[in-house]
Amino acid sequence: MSTLLSRRSLLAAAAALSLSASGALAQQNQVIRIGVTPGPHAEIVEQIKPIIAKKGYELKIFEFSDFVIPNQALDTGDLEANAFQHQPYLDNQVKDRGFKIVSVAPTVNFPMGIYSAKYKSWAEVPDGATVSIQNDPTNGGRALLLLQDKGVIKLKDGTGFKPTVLDITENPKKLKIVEIEAGQTVRSLADVAAAAINTSYAVDAKLDPNSAILREAPKGPYTNLIAVRSVDKDKPWVQALVDSYRSPEIKAFVAERFKGSILPTW
Repeated sequence: MSTLLSRRSLLAAAAALSLSASGALAQQNQVIRIGVTPGPHAEIVEQIKPIIAKKGYELKIFEFSDFVIPNQALDTGDLEANAFQHQPYLDNQVKDRGFKIVSVAPTVNFPMGIYSAKYKSWAEVPDGATVSIQNDPTNGGRALLLLQDKGVIKLKDGTGFKPTVLDITENPKKLKIVEIEAGQTVRSLADVAAAAINTSYAVDAKLDPNSAILREAPKGPYTNLIAVRSVDKDKPWVQALVDSYRSPEIKAFVAERFKGSILPTW
């Protein structure tokens, strides 16, 4: 009887060990599907794979060229997370589409800059000079907020993230602010004293983002973020994803790869 019990004990122990191993394997293979846009966001998240793998998670990356679909896919459960947008955009999406998704951590910023082909500093820009900004509400408003943040102009209270030139209440230098298509702001440098240019267009035009005569702070409202469904925000894998993204390794990668055109917020 003792031999039989011993065999049963061994079988039970083997079964328990098997279940334990299976559980550990399942944990190691837990998949996090994350949506990003092509380019820098995809490059950065790719670097997270080996970091988060040490925490027991497999990161699967899905690229989207559209800004709406990543939030739709997240809201419907086809993704666990996404990392491509800033808070004003997410807030607008939640308001307009009813998505039940939230930000869980800031990531990197693509700071907008005011560039000039004629002046090396904002102090050199003369009174009455012409400054070009983007003609769409999001980018144009962002440019105006940048000018206000640097003390160049003052805007009406309560304009939010989409102010227009009509919302300017103070303009001490009497600047002439002209609105043009965002993609044309680089070309306008030859004709204006300064131009507000998105980082993506500046980099494409071989402009050094560090040469901007005015530049957004890296921790402003347009910082990008990791978003998840509201019901998931407190789950362990979310913290693992946040910690892996906001790690020293990723910070070093961003600094080396993007040379200051993209700034980490941690």
